[in-house]
Amino acid sequence: MTDLLFIYGSLMDSQNEFGLYLQRNAVLIDEGFAIGKLYDIGEYPGAILDNEGYQLKGKIYQLNNIETNLRVLDDYEGYGDDQLQPNLFIRRLFEIETQSGHLKCWIYLYNLPVDGLIEITSGNYFAYRQHK
Repeated sequence: MTDLLFIYGSLMDSQNEFGLYLQRNAVLIDEGFAIGKLYDIGEYPGAILDNEGYQLKGKIYQLNNIETNLRVLDDYEGYGDDQLQPNLFIRRLFEIETQSGHLKCWIYLYNLPVDGLIEITSGNYFAYRQHK
């Protein structure tokens, strides 16, 4: 099982309790992107994978303790059998492109309908949020 996690939204924010948790329990190893679409869900973004989309920019972290770290982050992301169904996000393995090649990483993807949500076509949640 890979210990790499690709993040693109609220987990990149050190003002977020779980973003801070991630920074303390993982090592930033690279920046990268996935191809998909990004949506404004309100207080955070949601991504879906879509070959017709654009670059979703984010960061890749290597988790210090994969089982514990993913359990904490799954709870934050609303993913798992013990969460509301259908899950708000799902966690999947996906090839993330970096300047030095591809890395197989976990990514949290939005799992509910996107109808009526604002699409963030820049693929960069923080740049969007600054201009909102």
